[in-house]
Amino acid sequence: MSTWTPLESNPEVLTKYIHKLGVSPAWSVNDVIGLDEDMLEFIPRPVKAFILLFPCSEAYEKHRAEEHERIKDVKEQHPDDLFYMRQFTHNACGTVALIHSVANNKEVDVTGGVLKKFLEKTAALSPEERGSALEQDTEFTADHQALAQEGQTNADEHESVIHHFIALVNKDGTLYELDGRKSFPIKHGKTTEETFVSDAAKVCKEFMARDPTEVRFTVLALTAAQD
Repeated sequence: MSTWTPLESNPEVLTKYIHKLGVSPAWSVNDVIGLDEDMLEFIPRPVKAFILLFPCSEAYEKHRAEEHERIKDVKEQHPDDLFYMRQFTHNACGTVALIHSVANNKEVDVTGGVLKKFLEKTAALSPEERGSALEQDTEFTADHQALAQEGQTNADEHESVIHHFIALVNKDGTLYELDGRKSFPIKHGKTTEETFVSDAAKVCKEFMARDPTEVRFTVLALTAAQD
């Protein structure tokens, strides 16, 4: 497994990153300053994805293992065009979460660049093959590494990173959790374009409730760019 420098949960850096990858300037990454309904109103609309950053604690690992056992034998049906990929590159979770956020929202234009090429060449591949393709993509690696150096913290101290990014998206009326460390997409029930923000916030709160003594959670959103 190769190792990348981790991305910082900095909206300005992540917005610059998605634009460098080829996402239209009409879209940006923004902070979600609170998960209560009145705070959610401050998020620019439309909101196409939530991106949650959290510590890989014992509580998360325990839940992940239990969830895997519960779902592994259930032949769940997912949309044919749900883009899901595994994460095989250490510290690539930020990039994987951004790919999941963009690839599952057709309204988010990808006009060129490394992301468009990656999505085209991996469209017919399995989640595992997509993860391997990212690991072997030297151009994607270079773009990630360049942006990872622009955060405010010391990116070279990545050996001790324990935080993990995942994406929450609305795909055909189902709220999906897309986590490259899990073996499959996770369904969180029905959602709509109108209720997605509050539905995704509820899932984020569930993550926090499983780790009540932990405060190192960050929530971001892929939204329309602000004028």
